[in-house]
Amino acid sequence: MSETTEQTHRGNTIGFWFFKTFLRFGGLWTAYMLLSGVTLHYWLFDRKAVKSAAAYLKRRFPLNSKVLIRFKVYKLFFSQGKQLIDRIAYISGLVEFDFDFLGQDMLDKVTAEGKGFILLTAHAGNWQLSMTKLNRFNKKIFLVLRSENNKAVKKALNINEESKIFGIISPEEHLGGIVPVVKELNNGNIVSYMGDRPYGFESVEVDFMGSKANFPYGAFAIAAATKVPIVTALASKTGFKSYKVDFTNIIKPEYKGRKNKKNQLSEWVQEYADILNNFFEEYPYQCFLFHDVWEIK
Repeated sequence: MSETTEQTHRGNTIGFWFFKTFLRFGGLWTAYMLLSGVTLHYWLFDRKAVKSAAAYLKRRFPLNSKVLIRFKVYKLFFSQGKQLIDRIAYISGLVEFDFDFLGQDMLDKVTAEGKGFILLTAHAGNWQLSMTKLNRFNKKIFLVLRSENNKAVKKALNINEESKIFGIISPEEHLGGIVPVVKELNNGNIVSYMGDRPYGFESVEVDFMGSKANFPYGAFAIAAATKVPIVTALASKTGFKSYKVDFTNIIKPEYKGRKNKKNQLSEWVQEYADILNNFFEEYPYQCFLFHDVWEIK
């Protein structure tokens, strides 16, 4: 549930040191100023990142010219950079943010049933910050993610660190890590998947922003098999030091009758794709997919 290996290699120890120094002595504004120059560099020279970002922006803004889309790529990169800086600032204890939680009562109801549940995140907004606020449920949260290869990013963001709150399940384990996932769900814990990354699971075609797209169905198949709900987590930056964390979208996969299971899975994945689409309509510059989900294979 981390960025792709290629993306994370864009960070390095010196770069994070500069951002932390600017944060420590000048606050968010000065760190954002440094970011503007870094963003310009990637906007000008990282052709692969520009191409992947444009795949989304061309569908979000279908009437825009190529030139305007290119400028919006910069805006999208800058938005992602700000949220990365916010993450570093919060984890380092340098800045406090205000969080507005939606669906807290719904989460309380889900956890009160004693079952585990799947927490479905995406490369949308600042999902890592939403994770830091889930320690009140007296449940361990197991993140399904590959090993982080970039040591600088791992150190800066505390990715892959075992703790009393967080655990790690690798999708590179036997059968994609399904055995420990099912075990933890049965133990009443939380398992978090990145809903827009397959991690070995097959995908289904769904309608997404007016085109056919690929989304994995693994989390939904596991939820249906273990009879646990799926809670989507979406954290949007709403102000200079404020975020909205939305847990109101809860999907309850349950196979019914003799209807084809894959067709039922497609319906639940489509529901999730619609949730993401609505989020990106409201926050068009907080979509950080940066891979072409519309490239049907």
